[in-house]
Amino acid sequence: MNALDSLLDGFGTALSPLNLLWAALGVLLGTAIGVLPGIGPAMAVALLLPVTYGLDPVAAFIMFAGIYYGAMFGGSTTSILLNTPGESAAVVAAMEGNPMAKAGRGAQALAAAAVGHFAGGMIGTVLLVALAPTVADLAVDIGAPDYFAIMVLAFIAVTSVLGSSRVRGLASLLIGLTIGLVGLDQMTGQQRLTFGFLQLADGIDVVIVAVGLFAIGEALWVAAHLRRGAAEPIPVGRPWLGRADLRRTWKAWLRGPLIGFPFGAIPAGGAEIPTFLSYVTEKRLSRHRDEWGKGAIEGVAGPESAASASAAGTLVSMLTLGLPTTAVAAVMLAAFQQYGIQPGPLLFEREPDLVWGLIASLFVGMVLLLALNLPLAPLWARLLRVPRPYLYAGILFFAAVGAYAVGGEVVDLVILLIIGLVGFGMRRYGLPVLPAVIGVILGPAAEQQLRRALQISDGSVTGLVNTPFAVTVYAVIVLLLAWPLLRRGAGRVRRRGPGRGSESGPGPGSVPGPRS
Repeated sequence: MNALDSLLDGFGTALSPLNLLWAALGVLLGTAIGVLPGIGPAMAVALLLPVTYGLDPVAAFIMFAGIYYGAMFGGSTTSILLNTPGESAAVVAAMEGNPMAKAGRGAQALAAAAVGHFAGGMIGTVLLVALAPTVADLAVDIGAPDYFAIMVLAFIAVTSVLGSSRVRGLASLLIGLTIGLVGLDQMTGQQRLTFGFLQLADGIDVVIVAVGLFAIGEALWVAAHLRRGAAEPIPVGRPWLGRADLRRTWKAWLRGPLIGFPFGAIPAGGAEIPTFLSYVTEKRLSRHRDEWGKGAIEGVAGPESAASASAAGTLVSMLTLGLPTTAVAAVMLAAFQQYGIQPGPLLFEREPDLVWGLIASLFVGMVLLLALNLPLAPLWARLLRVPRPYLYAGILFFAAVGAYAVGGEVVDLVILLIIGLVGFGMRRYGLPVLPAVIGVILGPAAEQQLRRALQISDGSVTGLVNTPFAVTVYAVIVLLLAWPLLRRGAGRVRRRGPGRGSESGPGPGSVPGPRS
């Protein structure tokens, strides 16, 4: 009841006219920034830090939270319509959302994403209010072996369900892991795969990799096929979800937060892992297996709900422990320090107006996000009526602007083009793009956690499986790998049926039995 009373006081703060205006401004800015590839929420909050120095801390953080959620939705918008993720958490939305858009169902994909963000954000924020102390305690107890096991699960899951074969999925993952190795070794400081270029010492930003593989690779692939014939404008469907769509999405909207919130609250990759795992879960549970890869709406609804709930989970460890688990949380932590506020266990006691006003603004921001963006779904979907040459020329332009905005160096444009050519080659030879992005995002973190676990155990491999949590995750991995074999064996047993012999046909001298 104490938390409920504090939340009601927070609504009194968040619903004041001025703070409501800051929340609406943050949602609009976040959506617009999320639409632009390369300019993610972390960069937006960082750029606004000097501007908001004179603002009241409550107003500033309410706007930052609006930017965070709005940018996540904006990133999924371009992922769905243009196959160009505005930030790494929106990568999965392109897998099923873009085929839906190409099939004339872009508005339905956007509506599924908008409602998914609303449902995930609402459920995640409720869990934030109810479970913040418990989740914080669990996050403290999780060690390096557990983090590494979680990341291995993400690697295996994404390579097992994507692409035409596991070998191609693994090859794509290795490409991403190789790109993730570029730069300085975090523990020894030695250069790896920099080829003597100082510009590569800091590594390759994941946004450049995602934009290059998705946007540039897709644009080059489309340009290579435009010469064979003129492309017809893609029709835009009706802007609302029908009953059939709702029947397929409502369970995904509810399952997403159960995956996204816990992963957001622990330092295991932010919203990337839960969106991928949600995608895998929905594909496993779907009754429409033939539609996956061609535009399954569950593949948009579940991951987007998980991403939004993960954003709420991110605030748990940041507010209660001062532990940032994503880039946005790290920038917001710097904002707290700018105002002379130290996040931690005592923050709820020392700054109750700020904390509960911020949490209440998350509920307000979700309503504003849905109210503003769901009616705009047909407007965003009209981008698909632009002729293909102009559309992809615009994608190349915005991708180049976004890549240059990441570091402000021309070398980023060269890297973008090279990675775009890699993405073109992957499409040419049937390699899925998503495992490569997974490798870039999680590869360095997985390497660091592996080395920490081995250091703690003095180099013993048993140090990777010395916790119940890690053993459980590895058991799930074994089940995931063995499930196709078990299912294939069970199928063969069913085809044989009771009392049948071997599957081999009759020999050359056998006499066929009577026909039924």
